[in-house]
Amino acid sequence: MSKVEEFEELRPLLFSIAYRILGSVGEAEDAVQETWLRFDGSATRPTSTKAFLSATVTRISIDVLRSARVRREEYVGPWFPEPLLTDPYQDPARSAELAESVSMAALLLLERLSPLERSVFVLREVFGFGFDEIASAVGRSEAACRQLLVRARKHMQAGRPRFEANRQERHELATRFVDALREGDVAGLRDLLAADVSMVGDAGGKAPQLAKAVIGAQNVARLLASVIPWMARVDVTFEPHEVNGQPGAIFRDRDGKVLTILVLDVLDGRIQTIRSVLNPDKLDHLGPVADAWAVDREAKRARQRSR
Repeated sequence: MSKVEEFEELRPLLFSIAYRILGSVGEAEDAVQETWLRFDGSATRPTSTKAFLSATVTRISIDVLRSARVRREEYVGPWFPEPLLTDPYQDPARSAELAESVSMAALLLLERLSPLERSVFVLREVFGFGFDEIASAVGRSEAACRQLLVRARKHMQAGRPRFEANRQERHELATRFVDALREGDVAGLRDLLAADVSMVGDAGGKAPQLAKAVIGAQNVARLLASVIPWMARVDVTFEPHEVNGQPGAIFRDRDGKVLTILVLDVLDGRIQTIRSVLNPDKLDHLGPVADAWAVDREAKRARQRSR
């Protein structure tokens, strides 16, 4: 097998490692590309290509994350990971770990860890690497890696997200949610929301958003029902779609450009959290991005004309 073939076979794994460490599709893709350049430029073939490439992409991701954390501290408003529609790496033996670890809630928990703790947790708990491989990847002893994992587990277990296990039920609830949005059905929306539901948006100061944070079923339902139908009036479409392994929706303008992404946390048949990603910088990997400001102005004008 050639170097290119070996690398391409492992590319999905490398991207999935980098994305979970970085929470950014673009940065993960860059880390994978840099890994290829180092592999291609190496004069010797490693004993284990998988171990070599996984260690390389992990070290690159750690360096990127350390610099990214400073930017995130200065970020305008709430920060969310870049939405991922499909995880390229699949392993039936670890499907539960992979699905849980890519959710928005889990990625936000990972943000609380140090870069080393995050990397050790991802390699061990999500992908099942041995401590010898992890030690090589992060440049620490096996004993130190075990301690890093203990600390990481404590942080993660304290806030570990819980989700509806039945995928079909989650999909059906998301479809009902989108239908109620289109109709501006306050009662219908309220029936789908947990009493203490929270709605939070990440616009990064680069797009309009409904609100930074809204709490409570009645408040969230009223706000959504007062705004979203007017977006439909200006030909915004809502498409139920899985996002980061969770039910969600993609909003598009009349030209099919991505306007925003909604992600829903579902438990006990109710929506617990609604997260929206509106920052265009976090959507451009999904295709052409809409001018959210223009859509917002048009929707407001349509609402004013109806009065």
